[in-house]
Amino acid sequence: MSRTLYSALLYLLCPLILLRLWLRGRKAPAYRLRFAERFGYLRQRPQANGLWVHAVSVGETIAAAPLILHFLDNYPELPVVVTTMTPTGSERVKALFGDRVFHCYAPYDLPGVVNRFLNTTQPGAAVIMETEVWPNMVCQTAARGIPVLLANGRMSARSAKGYGRFSSLVQPAFAAFDQVLAQSEDDARRFIALGARPESVAVSGSVKFDVTIGPELATRAAALRGSLEGRPVWVAASTHHGEDEILLAVHRQLLTTFPDLLLVLVPRHPERFSQVAELVASSSLGYSRRSAVGDSVAISCSVLLGDTMGELMLLLGAGDLAFVGGSLIARGGHNSLEPAAWGIPVITGESDFNFAEISALLQASGGLVKVSGESEMAEVIARWLADPQERRRCGAAAKGVVEANRGALARLIAAVDGALAK
Repeated sequence: MSRTLYSALLYLLCPLILLRLWLRGRKAPAYRLRFAERFGYLRQRPQANGLWVHAVSVGETIAAAPLILHFLDNYPELPVVVTTMTPTGSERVKALFGDRVFHCYAPYDLPGVVNRFLNTTQPGAAVIMETEVWPNMVCQTAARGIPVLLANGRMSARSAKGYGRFSSLVQPAFAAFDQVLAQSEDDARRFIALGARPESVAVSGSVKFDVTIGPELATRAAALRGSLEGRPVWVAASTHHGEDEILLAVHRQLLTTFPDLLLVLVPRHPERFSQVAELVASSSLGYSRRSAVGDSVAISCSVLLGDTMGELMLLLGAGDLAFVGGSLIARGGHNSLEPAAWGIPVITGESDFNFAEISALLQASGGLVKVSGESEMAEVIARWLADPQERRRCGAAAKGVVEANRGALARLIAAVDGALAK
């Protein structure tokens, strides 16, 4: 498929795309706001010749945060434009950076829309996080002489197969990247096979290993942990529809042996908070919503619903172990390095194709265990709860993996520095 045909199809699909946004707005009203930004009409014009960072949603925003903070702190004169595709990503940008960055929704990948966005923002360099490769966005930006970097790049075999079906469309886009910083050798090989120039591809590792736990966060987590008065705590992070029922069933099993056990259940998407609250209420387990009780969790509360934004790392810091969601269903998993950075052991399901290399490293260290279902998960959690020494050993092994693989952030910063200097 040529880029011309691709663009024509996107124009034809615009009514359906807008309808989908409107329908999603039934559960998440923010999807119905700021439509104009998605078509390149911005409310104001940011400063030109700055850094443009594109992050799809929350996970990519968190991965990009250290890079953005570095440039805000070290180059205060450098304007930074951050684009996301989702309202949750937008909220995360605002929570992390406030007015220090210019944030808007990313332009739809239509030639006229991308041109309008570039005419308004006029970036000096563009950084696209992970796998968000839109042909018009990449090619039109590069055609203006603006260096485009793919940062923290990952490309699963499954994704590569999907891209490969449209090789005539995606090959020019991958070839247009000034640099591709891949997380692993496997990722690098797949990017080259899809059209990236071999001399532009380098293995930098994952910036997610550079997760930092600042003293303020550590203090807040210790205070939350102290308020729980020694109760054992397991955190189910970034859960999806189809997983919560399993987790509640596991928790019910565990309560027979550990009656004061607390499950901190954190859904991935905020539009599911109320739905999951209803599910927990129907389970006959005592529960509270984090937004309502804060750190005052009663002993009668068996499930604490993490229904606040931006607090996952804090909640993980109060746990003894963690399950990472998106892995009991065919979603590909989420970031296991966040609990590992706290030095607590990790459980996932078997679907981890988005983080296969990271999961393999953690699993080899003994810091992560994959389970196939409810009974196996309950068995692993019960073993760790009953043996604190073994649990701490596994948690230390997970943290060791994080520490041993730091450094990708420094390599990314150096690459972006070079791109801005061109």
